[in-house]
Amino acid sequence: MARGFGYISRETPLHKLNGVTKLLLVLLMSVAVMVSYDTRFLIFIVIASLALFRVARIKFSDLRALFLFIAVFMLINTLLIFLFAPNQGTVVYGTKHIITHLFGGYDLTQEQLFYQLNVVLKYFAILPIALIFITTTEPSEFASSLNRIGVPYKAAYSVALTMRYIPDVQRDFREISQSQQARGIDISKNVHLAKRVKNVSSILMPLVFTSLDRIDVITNAMALRSFGKYKKRTWYRARPLAKADVVVIIIAFCLVGIAAGLIVVNGGRFYNPFK
Repeated sequence: MARGFGYISRETPLHKLNGVTKLLLVLLMSVAVMVSYDTRFLIFIVIASLALFRVARIKFSDLRALFLFIAVFMLINTLLIFLFAPNQGTVVYGTKHIITHLFGGYDLTQEQLFYQLNVVLKYFAILPIALIFITTTEPSEFASSLNRIGVPYKAAYSVALTMRYIPDVQRDFREISQSQQARGIDISKNVHLAKRVKNVSSILMPLVFTSLDRIDVITNAMALRSFGKYKKRTWYRARPLAKADVVVIIIAFCLVGIAAGLIVVNGGRFYNPFK
């Protein structure tokens, strides 16, 4: 059975990094990728992201459902870009090399394909890093790290609870789904789409009530422990920044600097091979 989408405890260099370090890595790499449309830089980030994915020892089976959802989303997004902006590549790169005429005012051009390739590369560059952050960061340790850099501990603890809650919701959904299927409610491909959507709704309501019940239990437990009474608190999972954290943060800032430098070199955000 595939694991839930959340923290997966393993002994890897990425697991040992401070939570704040990994958060800064995600944010700074996201900034670098959003700023630049240089295909060469994006390919480098994709390769680096996939390499880190391997270092984190994250298996495809752990996140199979999420990968399938992302693949469908990317396919739909790519199709919609072409349908609503079929000449965006031509506008961006200033030339038009037609590969073939499709229908109406839609021409398949090299510029459009290259532009949409860059959009896809952006997804592939960021998503692995975001998944690495979620699957390698222990929620309590991350909350304590946020509090150490000045984030109020109430907000930090809320983040930790959210990260912990994702696998719980997934587990509850599987259990409720199996219970409903045992009662004869089919949500498989054996029934047509409308029937399947109707049957899934019979799972969502119990899931909502289960979630509300868990929220009530957690709220009462925190209130009994006087959570929020004091301005400061201690953390069991606190972890200081190590040399490896400093090195990773410096590398992340360097990537942002490279992205900014490429804008100057290319005369803009886009690398144009058609000139």
